[in-house]
Amino acid sequence: SGVAWNESQHCRLLGPEQVQLCRRNLEVMPSIVRAARRTQVLCQQGFADMRWNCSSIQRAPSFGPELLTGTREAAFVHALAAAAVAQSIARSCSSGELPLCSCGPSPSEPPEPGSRWGGCGDNLSHGLQLGAAFTDGAGSGGTPGLRAVNRHNGAVGRAVLSDSLDTRCKCHGVSGSCSVKTCWKGLPDLGEIASDLKSRYLAALKVTHRLVGPRKQLIPKEGDARPVTEMDLVYLINSPDYCSPNPQLGSLGTQDRPCNRSSVGSDSCDLLCCGRGYNTYTEEVQERCHCRYRWCCSVVCRRCRRSLERHVCK
Repeated sequence: SGVAWNESQHCRLLGPEQVQLCRRNLEVMPSIVRAARRTQVLCQQGFADMRWNCSSIQRAPSFGPELLTGTREAAFVHALAAAAVAQSIARSCSSGELPLCSCGPSPSEPPEPGSRWGGCGDNLSHGLQLGAAFTDGAGSGGTPGLRAVNRHNGAVGRAVLSDSLDTRCKCHGVSGSCSVKTCWKGLPDLGEIASDLKSRYLAALKVTHRLVGPRKQLIPKEGDARPVTEMDLVYLINSPDYCSPNPQLGSLGTQDRPCNRSSVGSDSCDLLCCGRGYNTYTEEVQERCHCRYRWCCSVVCRRCRRSLERHVCK
């Protein structure tokens, strides 16, 4: 992403649905690459303590089966990627990186008393429009049901991003009195969006794609489930338990994963090791200790050794 994109050299590396978009929007591609990398990092951070730890995202765009078949995990990744791309483009507009867009438009509602609209807000509308074209194109393969699920989950990611747009202000006045505030609309860090989407991942609905009236719709698989809303993540098939390696299902297993013996959450040795038990070993580490301040102006520490107990799934 640090170099200019070349139409013949770089665009041809993408999927067939995205090649034309790439050629028409070469200047946007570094923003999309940054979004993809941020998606990888946040997915792995958010699921580090769970059986599925998102490690397979490192092979993108050669996703494993669990991210290609309409699972709950695929729903999260599609939603986060869609939000990441839209946010990255919106911020690239406001930073002046992109020649065809600039700051977001000033809000239509009047500002709060003592403040005025100004500054350079994130261009959310441009990010949503171009981001949707790119990420929806990336999910256009597979069955009609899978395409519908991918489009729905991408829209959820962008909706969560839109709802996160909030007002940022900067004070002006004598001696910092803040007699006048200049305000604009800005987007939060993507980590907040990822956290919101993980909550929706845990509450995702299993759906089926079938004819309702004149057109096909996504409806809950279970007849007594609540209706699907535009803010629900949805999936088509159940995920494997991810306990044992199964390449056909995209499961890497949890053998040799570190676990927390004292936890009762998803990182507990009981849950993460799937009842197989765990091995315990002792590791000796060196660390700074007995630190003291020396006048003037440094901190002097000793090096101490201590033993740490580690637990790893069998």
